[in-house]
Amino acid sequence: MTDRTWRRNVALFLSGQTVSLFGSMLVQYAVMWHLTLETKSGVVMALAAVFGFLPQAIMSIFGGVWADRVNRKMLIILADATIALTTLALALLMMFGIYDLWLIFLTLAIRSTGAGIQMPAVSALIPQITPQDQLMRVNGINGAIQSAMALLAPAVAGVLYATASLVSIFFVDVVTAVIGIGMLILVPVATIRRASDEHVPYFVDLVEGVRYVANHTFVRWLLLLFGIVFLLAAAPSYLTPLMVARTFGEEVWKLTVLELSFSVGMLLAGILIAIWAGTKNRVGMIIFTSVAFALITLVMGLTTNLYVFFALMFIFGLAVPYFSTPAMTLLQEKVEPEKQGRVFGFVGIVMAVAMPIGMGVFGPLADVVSVESLLVVAGSLMLVVVIVAVTVPAGRRAIAEASAAVPVSESAEPVDEVEADHHN
Repeated sequence: MTDRTWRRNVALFLSGQTVSLFGSMLVQYAVMWHLTLETKSGVVMALAAVFGFLPQAIMSIFGGVWADRVNRKMLIILADATIALTTLALALLMMFGIYDLWLIFLTLAIRSTGAGIQMPAVSALIPQITPQDQLMRVNGINGAIQSAMALLAPAVAGVLYATASLVSIFFVDVVTAVIGIGMLILVPVATIRRASDEHVPYFVDLVEGVRYVANHTFVRWLLLLFGIVFLLAAAPSYLTPLMVARTFGEEVWKLTVLELSFSVGMLLAGILIAIWAGTKNRVGMIIFTSVAFALITLVMGLTTNLYVFFALMFIFGLAVPYFSTPAMTLLQEKVEPEKQGRVFGFVGIVMAVAMPIGMGVFGPLADVVSVESLLVVAGSLMLVVVIVAVTVPAGRRAIAEASAAVPVSESAEPVDEVEADHHN
């Protein structure tokens, strides 16, 4: 693959995904605001969260198996197209005055299911079209794009929702999905052919994926660390707006600056990684940022100055890509190509399940004790857990395995797309 070819393919792929992601985020914000303003019901919002996240968590493992069995590009296109058609159907129903809640919930569930299929395929496709020595940089660019969308999408969604309608945002999402699919079609992506029997039953592949994650020292360790971070750092961080409102005042500008501090930090870090791919010690970056999350969370709970709190949220956001990017890159480098879909399926499960569990614990506690106390406890617990994770024998073995300069297995080889489509 020439330098010009892979850069063209990566540019097309990331551009298409960016356009599609932008439309999806518009819908995400618009639906949340619509349900909030129209129902003002905590139960409705809770149900929206369940329908929006649970199907993705369940489907990620199955989507991971599919990503290892069929052409990943076609899988992404199919998922995107299904989501777009579902959104279009809801938009048309709403044009005729049908706004039933169950239809919105059904649409959220189908979109979440599509995301569960799509995410493992996207993560596993990137190393197929990117040279291994450029993975960190490309993942950094992808992270920066997602952070930029997190800044832009709420503003655009707010303008569209206020000046047009929810239906208009759905149509924008359909158009962005079509553009994203069109750009992805232009990217040649081969199907991974496994050295083993290609006609292995589906559930045999599923069980093999579970065993692989359970027996792979580094993958198992990293997934546990992911879970810890989402439970003890990411989940409590969602309570920081509540802390600001209770402790520093309910002015809207304070909550806005809080969110911007985090998002700008993430965006800046993604850009820095894209420009400077970072140290080759990926594991060191993961451990360092894990400790940083713990300390920042703890100090945030002790802070009495609003501007110091904003600065800490900025640093927290700055640290996120320096955790997630090397983690994803290591998985892409260390996991065999024919197993990457299933591994990223488990990553999707951890990310989709750990956050709601954390909020399920910390959310009710925040009505009993102060958010400051929860942040101190969560930060302290995380610091202890991370120290244990890197010092116990299993942790040391995982770190040594990840640090070893062992290339990914070549047991899978690409198949031409035409031939692949014939097989599948």
